[in-house]
Amino acid sequence: MSSRDAQAIAREQGVDLVEIAANADPPVVKVIDWGKYQYQKMKEEAKNRKKAREKQSELKTMKVGLKISDNDLNIKVRKIRSFLEDGDRVKIMVIFRGREMAHKELGQEMVDKIVSRISEETEIVVEGKPQFAGRNLSISIRRK
Repeated sequence: MSSRDAQAIAREQGVDLVEIAANADPPVVKVIDWGKYQYQKMKEEAKNRKKAREKQSELKTMKVGLKISDNDLNIKVRKIRSFLEDGDRVKIMVIFRGREMAHKELGQEMVDKIVSRISEETEIVVEGKPQFAGRNLSISIRRK
């Protein structure tokens, strides 16, 4: 259709003639209400941004002391598994208090125990090796 005919139709209906694909041969245009089109486009972009934000995995932190009981540790491991199931990364922090700093090997054993309990049911990837930062030993894991 010629551009004059399209403009006449748009004027008749009281809407706008909007160029959709300028690079196409011949150029593609639509007879639409420009304000409504802009509003829908803005809503769609906002929806896409929200989806993109949701898809990013969060970094959850689980803090554990060296003197934690077995039942409490099981609860923490269960919670870590649920985080991993949701697609989040989990940072496990073993916190040293007082003279516990003299026994850093116990922190490493605790990390190994937690990782082995989690990996029994869920395939995980350990990101890097355990790192000391002040009085904390931390390691990051994610689902495979």
